[in-house]
Amino acid sequence: MNDLAIELRGVTAGYGDTTVLHDVNLKVGASERLAIVGRNGVGKTTLMGTIMGTTRLHAGSVWFQGQDISRLSPHKRAIAGLGLVPQTRNIFPSLTVEENLIAGLRGDASIEEAYALFPRLKERRRNGGGNLSGGEQQMLAIARTLMGQPAVLLLDEPLEGLAPVIREMLMETFDALASKGKHTLLLVEQHTALALRFAERVIILDAGKVVHDGAAEELLSDPAILERHVGMGLAEV
Repeated sequence: MNDLAIELRGVTAGYGDTTVLHDVNLKVGASERLAIVGRNGVGKTTLMGTIMGTTRLHAGSVWFQGQDISRLSPHKRAIAGLGLVPQTRNIFPSLTVEENLIAGLRGDASIEEAYALFPRLKERRRNGGGNLSGGEQQMLAIARTLMGQPAVLLLDEPLEGLAPVIREMLMETFDALASKGKHTLLLVEQHTALALRFAERVIILDAGKVVHDGAAEELLSDPAILERHVGMGLAEV
């Protein structure tokens, strides 16, 4: 297997004729934990969409495990091994929890794996997706994506709008997933302190460009970097 899970080469991307990302170069190693932080509207979600193929690539190329996937559809990228948990959660509200999980099954994945990861989903397996709490819906969205057995898991603000106890539980889940070494995790998150505790490496986006790329420990030991690029220190996030 290629040592690089994801590589962006000179990527300029956006929506329609609108450019959001500007000449982004990024390498993410296999099994790496990468956090992507920055102010609202700087291109974090666009970066995730560019990797998944849901935004328009104006220039450059996107590589997955050493293969150029720039021309692949989002569906084909999912089959190849990319999995995105979007901000919208993207579950089927009219289907039960179990039916949602079945819809995401691929290969030798097992629904029991999802229930082991999130026991609450097993308790609610006959409930409709639309009847779940926000935290339960996020658990379902994550579990459903994992049923596709992605090598790379893209998490776009998975903690948004959730209670602190649920946020902590999900971060523990992400840590457990990463510790198994089966997934590369890319995390976009506004709760920067939680993201830094989880990640090995952090990039900061500003105005569609990577303005900082370094170890999470560096930001934890020097909050001035965050203050300079994000406009707040760790005590505020």
